[in-house]
Amino acid sequence: MSKTLELKKQVVTEIADKFRESKSTILVDYRGLDVSEVTELRSKLREVGVEFKVYKNTMSRRAAEQAELGELSETLVGPTAIAFSPEDVVAPAKVLNNFAKEHEALEIKGGIIEGKVATLEQIKELADLPSYEGLLSMVLSVLQAPMRNFAYATKAVAEQKEEQGA
Repeated sequence: MSKTLELKKQVVTEIADKFRESKSTILVDYRGLDVSEVTELRSKLREVGVEFKVYKNTMSRRAAEQAELGELSETLVGPTAIAFSPEDVVAPAKVLNNFAKEHEALEIKGGIIEGKVATLEQIKELADLPSYEGLLSMVLSVLQAPMRNFAYATKAVAEQKEEQGA
């Protein structure tokens, strides 16, 4: 009996550590997905470096308490899978949100974003953000716009002077 209890304590500690170490953690209800759909979801998440696991809710609740995320306990009801992302804040939200649009059976319940419990709305807002590359291209286009406009104005002035001289 004590061996089983010790194993459960190790699992709770493992989950609590993952809650603390992950930049973002998303909880989903996967009821209604068949095996092939779950496999597809796992592979999409694995591609972006996200770990997707199913734990018993009682252990997850204890881990949430241990990680000082008590508000998460009310989300841990029914079949719950957890996506842990140790490196990227946006990736799991994007993948899960896009997958939920294609498969209505997947339901995002809530999660943790950089150590704070997040609501479903906050996760959806995070999922709608452009990628890092997209944001970078937006910034670059904003920075290039004044130089481009100056070049166009200089060219227009030069063409006007050329027409007047001819």
